[in-house]
Amino acid sequence: MKTIFKNVLAVSALVGVAGMANATELRLSHQWSNQDVRHKVAQIVADEVAAADVDLDIKIFGSKSLFKPREQYKPLSRGQLDMTVLPLSYAGGQQPAYNLTLMPGLVKNHDHAARLSESPFMEALEAKMAEDDVMVLVHGYLAGGFAGADKCITKPEDVAGLQTRAAGKAFEQMLAGAGASIASMASSEIYNAMQTGVLNAANTSSSSFVSYRIYEQVKCYTPAGDVALWFMYQPLLMNKSKFESLTEAQQAALLAGAAKAQEFYLEEAKKEDAESARVFKEAGVEIAAMSAADFDAWRALAQETSYKAFVEEVPDGQALLDMALAVE
Repeated sequence: MKTIFKNVLAVSALVGVAGMANATELRLSHQWSNQDVRHKVAQIVADEVAAADVDLDIKIFGSKSLFKPREQYKPLSRGQLDMTVLPLSYAGGQQPAYNLTLMPGLVKNHDHAARLSESPFMEALEAKMAEDDVMVLVHGYLAGGFAGADKCITKPEDVAGLQTRAAGKAFEQMLAGAGASIASMASSEIYNAMQTGVLNAANTSSSSFVSYRIYEQVKCYTPAGDVALWFMYQPLLMNKSKFESLTEAQQAALLAGAAKAQEFYLEEAKKEDAESARVFKEAGVEIAAMSAADFDAWRALAQETSYKAFVEEVPDGQALLDMALAVE
């Protein structure tokens, strides 16, 4: 009897090992720490998929440990990477239309951002992603603001003469139009650039300002408030062919996890702005506010620089811009 019981245990163990060996592993890359909301979004999907018990495992490589921040879209599109949480405008070089996902003054607030994600505008962008064998699992926008190493930044003239980091081409064009010198880099590089004097000012998401501890390097912070100039689309993407290669049960688990993560993402994004202001204030950083008049001045500048350049450079740019502006 003991021998039979031992044999049963041995067979069970072998079956378990075989099951683990047969489980499909997906590699998910991102640039943030595990305290960042974007990591938490990825973790929710991974946890939900694990709980579904469909022989699918998502392994998360955070803190740019697998790919550099701006070098994730290409391997994703080639099937060398399965999933990523990525600021889509980072891939504006491959698909210029993506620069519209970080266009100054285009998004009014978080609820407006959520409506954009469900609009014909986003469907048009998703069609372009499909051409690159990429699909969206989780939609999400984050708001952000400005930080100055030596002064507050609320209106265009405040950046004149400053070495400034912007997060995408459209913001770079607008800031250059205001007289700033531009230094392009991922948000994960802002801290060192501030520390070494390479940067005088930066804009990025509220979440990145906190997770990268930028409050240690600046004197003034202008968070997203009643008006926010800076909204950036930062979805969880997946290689489309990889998704289609999965079983129906695995696909269903991924989509269910994604739906839960997207709901969390929106609610947390709304909290991030106020939380970032609290963290900076506690660190002794001056908190500035952008007025409605300041916002209007920035948007007027953006229309003459970023919007104009986008329409001129992207073949279907005017149609895409009109679709985005049509979302109330």
